[in-house]
Amino acid sequence: MKRQKIMERGMSWLFALCACMSIVAVALICVFLFANGIPAIKEIGVLDFLFGTKWAPKNVPASYGILPMIIGSLCVTLGAVVIGVPIGVLTAVYLSRFCPSKLHSVLEPLVRLMAGIPSIIYGFFGLVVLVPLARNIPGCTGVSMFAAALLLGIMILPTVINLSESSINAVPSSYYEGAVALGATHERSVFFAVLPAAKSGILAAVVLGIGRAIGETMAVIMVAGNQAVLPSSIFRGIRTMTANIVIEMGYATGLHREALIATGVVLFIFILIINLAFAVIKKRGEST
Repeated sequence: MKRQKIMERGMSWLFALCACMSIVAVALICVFLFANGIPAIKEIGVLDFLFGTKWAPKNVPASYGILPMIIGSLCVTLGAVVIGVPIGVLTAVYLSRFCPSKLHSVLEPLVRLMAGIPSIIYGFFGLVVLVPLARNIPGCTGVSMFAAALLLGIMILPTVINLSESSINAVPSSYYEGAVALGATHERSVFFAVLPAAKSGILAAVVLGIGRAIGETMAVIMVAGNQAVLPSSIFRGIRTMTANIVIEMGYATGLHREALIATGVVLFIFILIINLAFAVIKKRGEST
């Protein structure tokens, strides 16, 4: 008995240590980003850095405006959400409530397999398939915001589908049975009783999908065009914040390097805002 208590106490300390290590890791990342990024923002100027429309680190004098990259990241992410979320949620509903068991045993592993495909493979797919298709659209250059949003919409599907399906499956059967007992059809019971009850989990899936889209780099580099200018159309090339960091970090020095780290600070703050907004929305949903 004494030995069992010692083991339980030891495991509790081990779990606590693991939790603390996770917190420390996040704290160290924050310290590194802000310690290296904030001085650069001060030197460049907050307004010039966030709202400047020209990124030209090699010019004299150099320009470090990241507004084109901020808009590019937001537009691509919004496009991915518009494309991926409705398809993902409806696919999850189908797999959970409408799909035959034999077909489900085939489709579910395929969806999970999509989550394990490396980003670079998605990038090749976008470059070989989506970009040529996009060129058929009048006025589209192929490598464009449209191609990047479409590719990211495909990439976030596994996250949205898997989490949404799990949330729908977690809804107590009494919700569905009660709706059917009141005379609702199968479709109405699913969409008006089960789906609203799973909204918290579905919202979490959407937030994680947004995080995946806004943080994606390699696939976007291959299909977005990487033009550090304000996008005039969804069919023109853009550059995201992540792509800007990856493309130039290899040769950046001095203020240029610090400006790229500061771009990471802005991206980090965006992710925090998204997660805080999700927490607020979830709390309000639980209170109503």
